[in-house]
Amino acid sequence: MRIWVDADACPVAVKEILFRSAQRTEVPLTLVANRLLRVPASPWINAVQVEHGFDVADAEIVKRLEPGDLVITSDIPLAAEVIERGGQALSPRGEMFSPETIRAQLTLRDFMDTLRASGIQTGGPAALSQNDRKNFAGHLDRCLARAVKRD
Repeated sequence: MRIWVDADACPVAVKEILFRSAQRTEVPLTLVANRLLRVPASPWINAVQVEHGFDVADAEIVKRLEPGDLVITSDIPLAAEVIERGGQALSPRGEMFSPETIRAQLTLRDFMDTLRASGIQTGGPAALSQNDRKNFAGHLDRCLARAVKRD
């Protein structure tokens, strides 16, 4: 198992949780972004910088993804593709995307895009809360524990 992070929009607090988890479990962690990222010096953590462009980081993650890998993303279309390819997807807010719910989430996302395009103000997401961080860390720990049991 490898952890991939759609890092352009990933909150710093979530990255810090990921850095500690990768070090502790020795599971490889790769952050993918279209800008240069600083990561701790570790054999388990690295960053990949891709060209600027729409969904370039997403395409790089999908290209490198292996079944069973975990992808950290708030991008619902990327999460759908990850699930379709046999990976797992977890949002920075601690929501585990699943094959049973991803289609409904895509539909809701498309609906909200339509509202925004028509000029209706839908607001953005709330700031990452302590509860979000706790949910994320809990789901991450469960994913890592399952991966360790398989090995």
